Amino acid sequence: MNTLRRLLLTTLLIAASFAPAQAANLVLMIGEDEYLTWETLPFFAEKELKPLGHHVTIIHADAADKNHFPGLIEALRDADLLLVSVRRRTPRKEELDAVRAFLAAGRPLIGIRTASHAFALRPNDKVTDPKLDHWQDFDPAVLGGNYSNHHRGEDKTIVALAPGAEAHAILKSITITELIGHGTLYKNTPLATDATPLLIGTIPNQPAEPVAWTHRFGPKQAKIFYTSFGHPDDFKDAAFRRLLLNAIAWALAK
Repeated sequence: MNTLRRLLLTTLLIAASFAPAQAANLVLMIGEDEYLTWETLPFFAEKELKPLGHHVTIIHADAADKNHFPGLIEALRDADLLLVSVRRRTPRKEELDAVRAFLAAGRPLIGIRTASHAFALRPNDKVTDPKLDHWQDFDPAVLGGNYSNHHRGEDKTIVALAPGAEAHAILKSITITELIGHGTLYKNTPLATDATPLLIGTIPNQPAEPVAWTHRFGPKQAKIFYTSFGHPDDFKDAAFRRLLLNAIAWALAK
């Protein structure tokens, strides 16, 4: 009998190890004009997220008003995770307040590529419409980053593990040599002191830069993951898609 019980327990443990993550409500907030994430992210959701049982709501910036994200406020009320692919937008105040409230509640956020300057103004920009808002320190405060610009040229980014990141759950089942950045390398050094670097990127004749890390935000320590990858060709690589899936699973884990 003891042998039978041990066999049953082993079978259950193996099954559990391959069980899909608990289904969740995911919101994808998209508002950028450079990297085609209005195409790549919905495709990623259809092929990778929905088969896992996740419910995905995609919020696009309004075509006629790029600072308006119709449906965002309602979608965030029941969301378990927010993924941001936005570049230099000044949303309506109530929409940005909904993002702030989401994070203040301790719920997780994933940022890719231009999320590092999602709601930030350029030095000479101003918000003149009182209905609109911006979040200048979203990158350092929420993401734990320090975006200042990007390198020029067409060199692909070679990726290496950050020291001490070998066993991190986000990197599980990823062959690091298969991760290649197809877009320009972002300048993010130095990260916030409480950020945890996971991946380091290099291009010829330039200093290495962090390209993926985790952070915690606010009193409830909302889980944050950011990667400066997100070029259309990045989504063609299985290793990058696995990185995003792992990040989502990590962020949703209690």
